Amino acid sequence: MQSMSTTEIYLIALLIIFSVPYLIWRLGRTDYFAPLVVVQIITGILLGPGVLGAAFPEYYEFVFNPTVIDGLNGVAWWAVMVFVWIAGIELDLHQAWQHRKESGITAGLALSVPLAFGSAAAIGMLMFPGWVGPNGQPWQFVLGIGMACAVTALPILILLMEKIEILRQPIGQRILRYASIDDIAIWGVLALILMDWDRVGKQAGFLLAFLVVGYAFRRLMVRIPERDRWYCGPIWLAACALGADWAGLHYMVGAFLAGVSMDSHWFKQVDMDALRGNVLLVLMPVFFLSTGLRTNWEVGGTAVLIAAAVLLVASVTGKLIGTNIAGRVLKWQPGEASLIGWLLQTKALIMIIFANILLDKQIITNETFTALLLMAVASTMLTIPVVTPKLARMREVVFRSK
Repeated sequence: MQSMSTTEIYLIALLIIFSVPYLIWRLGRTDYFAPLVVVQIITGILLGPGVLGAAFPEYYEFVFNPTVIDGLNGVAWWAVMVFVWIAGIELDLHQAWQHRKESGITAGLALSVPLAFGSAAAIGMLMFPGWVGPNGQPWQFVLGIGMACAVTALPILILLMEKIEILRQPIGQRILRYASIDDIAIWGVLALILMDWDRVGKQAGFLLAFLVVGYAFRRLMVRIPERDRWYCGPIWLAACALGADWAGLHYMVGAFLAGVSMDSHWFKQVDMDALRGNVLLVLMPVFFLSTGLRTNWEVGGTAVLIAAAVLLVASVTGKLIGTNIAGRVLKWQPGEASLIGWLLQTKALIMIIFANILLDKQIITNETFTALLLMAVASTMLTIPVVTPKLARMREVVFRSK
């Protein structure tokens, strides 16, 4: 085995990354409670150092050696940048503005209540060692954990609502409006957490340059054919990511800004859906594996599981309480708030990306990252089993416009 080349070992890693989750998903028929994307995330955790690495350390170190991991990380970085860029493009703020009162109340409560609950859990975690990263200030840790509990993963929400056939229904479009507003807030809070006060001038310069160049970019995009827009988009993505990272924010912030500064109507919806699906199929499994390799249980498996459970309770109850308050204020029908609250519970991907950034900046430790990852997977897996029977009892709400 030691005579194998790095390329061969890299291809073995890719073979594992793409085949194992698919076989578990297809043969185990997990789609009802765990779509393929969730299985890929779970498999990434199982292939990480805390499970496979602990059970078979020699094989783990052979396949996932530093050179192979560096190669996988390069693919993962680009995959997640493209995915966040697509999420930014798909934000429809025009609809949110047209229904700003209802959307603002619902999105505000659906975000602020789990944020408060998650922050309270984070304050409790501060009392114990091993959770805060070496570069993390207490306020950054508390706000970061709180926001992780409040996140809704818009791309995964779209996939789940397509699966249960409500994406194009009035209630599905309402939920997309709420999630879109929360997405803007999430990235704004992240920019605040990452603000480097020693380099604030550099960051202000980047944002000013982004506004000026972004205006020129938008003028260009409306004047060129759609085929050329597809080529210019990734160039703009790479430039924004580079600028944000140079300024000390994070390349993911730049990727989101690149997407949100573009209009979805510049592209055919069917092409955008195909791009998102292909990124999920071909590239994102590598990101899930690289995410799993960052998990850690050194503070103790029981402690990590307890932290994950506490964060899950804070996230779920906070989101449901927030939407129920919104339902009372806006006089929704019985059961409507619970349905919306559970659909907004989907966290996988965007929360994982969010947590990866906190880990990159050493605001949280690998143990905290592991707890957040488990929380995100659990909350997403709960969504379909809980929502499906609710939908069966509420068909009139699903087809009612608002």
